[in-house]
Amino acid sequence: MSSMSPLPPVERVRPGLWSVPVPLPNSSLRYVFVYVFETDRGAYIVDAGWNTDEAFESLSAGLDEAGFAMSDVRGVMVTHIHPDHYGLAGRVRDASGAWISLHPADAALIVDRYDEPTNLLERVGTMLRRLGAPEAEMMSLQQAAMPLRALVDAVQPDVLLEDGQRPEVPGWDLSAIWTPGHSPGHLCFWEPRYQLMLSGDHVLPRITPNIPFHPQAGDDPLGDFLTSLDKLEHYEADEVLPAHEHRFRGLQGRLEELRVHHQHRFEEIVVAIGDGVTTAWGIAERMHWSRSWDRIEGFMRRAAVAEAMAHLRTLERRGILHETLGEPSSWDFVRKGDDRDPHAAHDHDHDDHDHDHDPVHEHHHHDPGGHHHER
Repeated sequence: MSSMSPLPPVERVRPGLWSVPVPLPNSSLRYVFVYVFETDRGAYIVDAGWNTDEAFESLSAGLDEAGFAMSDVRGVMVTHIHPDHYGLAGRVRDASGAWISLHPADAALIVDRYDEPTNLLERVGTMLRRLGAPEAEMMSLQQAAMPLRALVDAVQPDVLLEDGQRPEVPGWDLSAIWTPGHSPGHLCFWEPRYQLMLSGDHVLPRITPNIPFHPQAGDDPLGDFLTSLDKLEHYEADEVLPAHEHRFRGLQGRLEELRVHHQHRFEEIVVAIGDGVTTAWGIAERMHWSRSWDRIEGFMRRAAVAEAMAHLRTLERRGILHETLGEPSSWDFVRKGDDRDPHAAHDHDHDDHDHDHDPVHEHHHHDPGGHHHER
């Protein structure tokens, strides 16, 4: 275990439902929650952790507290393919014969991301030049996510879960909610008996998921994320069960906080461009992160610039900004001195684009402020 403060305990969240914290060493997130559903046929889990011996042993111990052995697991419902959620799923399947489910938009990314990343690395390099990355940092930024591959058993899912479908969990009526943004195939799960929202990384109580522009992302990943927030608005959740931090109440209030957070980001960008900053890299340097820019390095720096670019793209879709493509691209207002209000176009003027390929796991929540997420 980490030398940091101890992990939360294994908890019985509701009758028949448990939360098991699985450690993420050397990550400020510290752990990912695996949720365990009891059935008369065995255990069904949401997410798994990343592929390390420590994670496997911790998950095994948590299952034991819930009354199950690893061999009793019958299904693994993965919220998205970032390593701390999907990485251990294959090993769980090997030990139990469980099925693994994913949304097809994330399943489509597995080979290029984890098995044969050469082409993806080239595309990341092209993206970084477009964003204005200094040549001296190109190689390290391009390769920044490669160590994460060691944390993943890159297996294919047995079940593809589409929006609204119900995974087969005997005695439970879970439904999948497709919430692209943090990942193109991110899924939340609604549990109606106790009115619980299993929110994955889409909605966390304190930090915000990294929403990166990326070669495997769609045209407007942040626009997708904002639309995905709206998809949860009508659920009257008694409690939200996220993948990190802690359970919380007040889903609608947190959705609004996330919208406000990104509105503030838009405003920062408008100010920077008004001051003559023209590249995504330069704009990211001007934005407020949870640590100073000179202390943001490697993957975190790449995630910060990719998130700045995601905001730029949404403002372009709203008709406020224009990108002149190049190496680097240059950004400016569509109408100088006129349309500089990021509220000027409605948040959802992006419903016509393809949602199937969205923000990729710049690896999952890695943000400049701490591992994975931006504060």
